Amino acid sequence: MAKGKIRKYRKPLNLNIGMIIFSVILIYVVVYVIMYFQTSYIVRYEVKEGSLATDTIYRGIVLRDETVVYAQTTGYVTYYALEGERVAKNDLVYVVDESGHLSESLSSMNMGENSLSARELSEFRSEIITFAHEFDEMQYETTYDFKQNLNSDVMKLSNANMLQSIEDLNGAAGINIIHSSYAPVTGIVAYWTDGYEDLSPAAVTKDILEEKEYEKKRIASNSLMAQGDAVYKLSTNENWSIVIPIDATRGAELQEEGYVKVRFLKNQYESWGAVKLLVNADGNSYLQLSFTNSMITFISDRFLDIELIVEDETGLKIPVSSIVQKEFYLIPEAYIILGGNNGGDSIKRQCVLEDGTISSEIVEIEIYYYDSESKEYYLDSTMVEAGDILYLPDNAQPPPSAEDGQSGENFTVSRRATLIGVYNMNKGYADFKQISILYQNDEYAIVKPNTKYGLSVYDYIVLDAESVRDDQFINQK
Repeated sequence: MAKGKIRKYRKPLNLNIGMIIFSVILIYVVVYVIMYFQTSYIVRYEVKEGSLATDTIYRGIVLRDETVVYAQTTGYVTYYALEGERVAKNDLVYVVDESGHLSESLSSMNMGENSLSARELSEFRSEIITFAHEFDEMQYETTYDFKQNLNSDVMKLSNANMLQSIEDLNGAAGINIIHSSYAPVTGIVAYWTDGYEDLSPAAVTKDILEEKEYEKKRIASNSLMAQGDAVYKLSTNENWSIVIPIDATRGAELQEEGYVKVRFLKNQYESWGAVKLLVNADGNSYLQLSFTNSMITFISDRFLDIELIVEDETGLKIPVSSIVQKEFYLIPEAYIILGGNNGGDSIKRQCVLEDGTISSEIVEIEIYYYDSESKEYYLDSTMVEAGDILYLPDNAQPPPSAEDGQSGENFTVSRRATLIGVYNMNKGYADFKQISILYQNDEYAIVKPNTKYGLSVYDYIVLDAESVRDDQFINQK
């Protein structure tokens, strides 16, 4: 009996409606996913009203007319005039004790008691509260200014008795000679120097404003001074200024205004400053703000933080990424038919019929911009081309001159110009709209609202202008 081969039985493929539907859905999903990643979707942006908050906080250097006074005699200096006090010419500012015993002798004498008035107590309280509120650990040197201010307040209470005691001691046993020093000119007294007393606005540089090597030298009472040492200084003029670093474009805008309102962050005081734009030797731009009052308020400051109080531009707020430039043909207004039979704008253009006869045709157009100065309309290349000949509308008066291909009854299209705008997508395709930028920073621009051929609030525009082309139909995302 012959042996037969054993073959494996293959089950037939049983197709059912469920498997067919599942396969169709799977294929559809796979194709849709592939198409999704291959299709570029256009992101839209809704135009809204807004403004740009510009950075108006600056740190600048204070410049005054300052005269440094130097010691004429070596000895221990005791000040009489208070810092920030105005002294007249020949007023007593300080005395010099060559022996060094003046302080001990004054301490041993009974100079009477000094009681504090309500106003004096208020001054002490104001000094302490201001210091506690403004203290910054990163600027510990302000502690020494606070100490000096308190010393000045205390000195004010004892000066009258001290002068009488000095007169009694002058020539007494143990005291050699006590010299009095008087103000050479009228001015405001300050007991510190920093080397910037003769600095001019034109000499300010970025390195100076960074304060990396800045050193403020306090001159203390009862300290030993050598002949020729700086003993105090006088600010001789109420006119003073602050120089701040600034962007050249922003500085030019402020200079055109002439004056700007300034808030001093130290005490929230506000004043108007005259504006002058400087371009100094280091190539950077600076703004000089000049004032005619309040110099005495900041007599102990070389650097100040200020805020420029300027009006922010308000209009339609759009991203900078939406802005694009586009070229257009310039057409004189005499050749534009505004509001034809169907309410649209149009032109009368030369055409050639099938039999070669030269004729004319009315072509509807879309106007993108009108320049009121040159009296020209802007049309794009989908409506006219270079070399097209346009005719004057019926019953229209010929233009007064014949320029750029314009000769009485006809005009040859040739001249082009550029407009700045965005792509409007309200109609489902990229439609260019001209914009007029009022102000712009790195991220957003404020454009003029309610222009005839421009944008309106709540319009939708393309977020990335480089992602589309003219008249492209848009898949929105």
